[in-house]
Amino acid sequence: MSVQYGLEQLLYTMQRLRNPQTGCPWDLRQDFASILPHTLEEAYEVADAIERQDWPHLEEELGDLLFQVIFYGQMGAELGRFDLSSIIHRLVEKLIRRHPHVFPDGTLTSERDPSITPQESEVNIRWDEIKAAEKAAKPAQIERLLDDVPVTLPALTRALKLQKKASSVGFDWPDIHGVLDKIREELDEVEAEFEGMDSKRLEDEIGDALFAITNLARHLKVDPEVALRGTNERFYQRFAFVEDAADEAGGFSQLELEHMDAAWDEAKRRGK
Repeated sequence: MSVQYGLEQLLYTMQRLRNPQTGCPWDLRQDFASILPHTLEEAYEVADAIERQDWPHLEEELGDLLFQVIFYGQMGAELGRFDLSSIIHRLVEKLIRRHPHVFPDGTLTSERDPSITPQESEVNIRWDEIKAAEKAAKPAQIERLLDDVPVTLPALTRALKLQKKASSVGFDWPDIHGVLDKIREELDEVEAEFEGMDSKRLEDEIGDALFAITNLARHLKVDPEVALRGTNERFYQRFAFVEDAADEAGGFSQLELEHMDAAWDEAKRRGK
């Protein structure tokens, strides 16, 4: 009968890996900064498995992502800053506090009257109020409205969050027509830089255009990161169809652009 490992064994494994006398040299030399790129990579691999609906692979990737949290907890414990128990305690405490519609008296065992169903809009308003109260309770410090949007987010996701923050205080286009006009303006500015020799200005204008398109997605309640990932996957599938056509013709060198276009159109017709 095979052994069924659990959280206790995972924590023990992590302690063994970081044991100064008998641990793994690679694990021992890691710190918070060196582990960070691996954490981001694992998070993207989880997202990839979800989008591909590869459930066996997702189970494995979630384990890898969980290991990142365990790793941080172990390093925090070694420094006397925090450990997995304190991480879990703060998380549960926060979840209870931010969900008064589930835990009405602020304790884990309290339950809402099942005959009362809160509206999602009310829940969202209360959520924002609770977060604002949490922020106000922290030690006073100079902090601008946009400071809590992580700079390490993917560019489109960060743009979306920055825009939402600005919109929350009224800095926003009143309707979608203003957003569309801004996109046209930014595209005109990109085109105006075509003949110039200043690559930095062209880069800036393309960035402005992408930011404006992200704003359009936000107004239409579309996540631009999800939308672009979907487009990337469709491009991959359609180009794979073009590549198959090229292989049948003896390679890309034997396939004219018009034939590639025809294969691309056929891929679209087939729903790829």
